[in-house]
Amino acid sequence: MTWDPKKYNEFKEERSKPFDDLTSHIIDKPNLKVLDLGCGTGELTQKLHQKLTNPFVLGIDNSAEMLAKALIQENLEFKEKTILEQIEDETKWDLIFSNAALQWVDNHNELFPKIISHINPGGQLAVQMPQQNENILNKILLKLVQEEPFATYLKNWSRPSPVLTLDEYAKILFENGGTDLVLYEKVYPIISHKKDDFFDFISGSALTVYQERLGKQEFIALTTEFKKRIYAYFPRVPSIYAFRRLIIYAKF
Repeated sequence: MTWDPKKYNEFKEERSKPFDDLTSHIIDKPNLKVLDLGCGTGELTQKLHQKLTNPFVLGIDNSAEMLAKALIQENLEFKEKTILEQIEDETKWDLIFSNAALQWVDNHNELFPKIISHINPGGQLAVQMPQQNENILNKILLKLVQEEPFATYLKNWSRPSPVLTLDEYAKILFENGGTDLVLYEKVYPIISHKKDDFFDFISGSALTVYQERLGKQEFIALTTEFKKRIYAYFPRVPSIYAFRRLIIYAKF
């Protein structure tokens, strides 16, 4: 998947607020060995490193464009690899952390137990994901790409979100030894200040998987229609987009 760090970082403040909520649940201990799955530009990985006492932190991401922005320092490293490649590695960790990345990996009923199997006894899991199945921009986009002519352009391919319900995540965590569970959904409001703000917000993430599968003119047609539908749903400026995210934390 192709990422545009500049476009993604236009909403850096909105994307960093859930990070602060997620990290508030982490119990700091000296010398934690930490894995950040889907670290992006590494900016929040560095912030996590600064919050902990003398940790070693490895951030992994499959986007060379994102990782080009990452700043390496002592006990803070970055590698270009996918999340699935990383969880095939036998290394275990004291804290596995993921901020807005696991929604890009399918089959969470298998994914989460695999991730948990790489946590040391006494370790922690902290995950934040957009609740794409509930967020209106994702719903509009998914419906659109399943209609013509886009269904034909995409050869009937679309990407429904793999994100589960909180009940399902609670069950997975509990059945895999999780304790002190913290799971909740929180709305992080995004306020539009100009007509295209909501389109610009999603174009840096969920729209990218379709962009790489479409020709230039096909993608222009998709974005044109997508904007029309966003404008119809949010006819006024300013408007509020009630962007839902899941916060998931457990000890093991």
